[in-house]
Amino acid sequence: MTDPTNGSLRVNGATLHYEVRGEGPLLLLIPGGAGDAASFDGIADALAAEHTVVTYDPRGMSRSPLDDPEAEQRVEEHADDAFRILELLSPREPARVFGASSGAIISLHLLAAHPERIGRVVAHEPPVVEVLPDAADHRALIARVRETFRIEGLMPAMAVFMAGLRKGGDTTEPQAEIKLPPQAAARAERTMANMPYFVGRIVPSFMSYAPDLDRLAALSDRLVLACGEDSRGELPYRPAAFLAARFGVELVHFPGGHTGLTTHPAEFGELLRKVFRS
Repeated sequence: MTDPTNGSLRVNGATLHYEVRGEGPLLLLIPGGAGDAASFDGIADALAAEHTVVTYDPRGMSRSPLDDPEAEQRVEEHADDAFRILELLSPREPARVFGASSGAIISLHLLAAHPERIGRVVAHEPPVVEVLPDAADHRALIARVRETFRIEGLMPAMAVFMAGLRKGGDTTEPQAEIKLPPQAAARAERTMANMPYFVGRIVPSFMSYAPDLDRLAALSDRLVLACGEDSRGELPYRPAAFLAARFGVELVHFPGGHTGLTTHPAEFGELLRKVFRS
């Protein structure tokens, strides 16, 4: 793996850690969940053969500390962070953007707010559940997660959250534990340290976010909605499928499930390269 060039950027209420590899058009990779820049270690070098690849730790995660650790989090402010990175590193050329999960929510708002700065966005399973016809059920899930986290703590709240993401009626446990690549296993400690912030601040705010559908429809020629091949029927799959049908665009299926970026990095990265070439 190529060692990236590291940098920091002061933004409103936080200092962002970012990493840069390669040469060519700028490609900003926005991690999801409790992940940080290292989420993309499995694909960044391959993408850097054709792009200037920028990864970063979202505010409050890992090496991007908040000025106020108790500050409420908003999709709009996270999207403004991504915009500031684009302004710093690609001030004259539109950039390409990939977002995964909560990072995909950021990418949707970034496109809607700053279309002049974006050439193409690939949004992989953005859990914008407010677009779904049964949104009220998912608001109840978010409320249960928050209350469980407040009363019982992190792991019980995660159990409630993960149960709510499964396929309808599926209460079975996985038959075998997924064996992660060594790089993914090595960053597990940092990811776990981010988890209370993710469950307590990111999940409630981001899964309550309602995107501007009319605005995104007008920009849909620059938007690629993506899902995991193995995610069909799971909650994170449904909003992207709904938006693709509403906008009349193809839903692109990537290898693996919601975390296919981690479990199938080579295949995932190759398809992402093809999508940006097309």
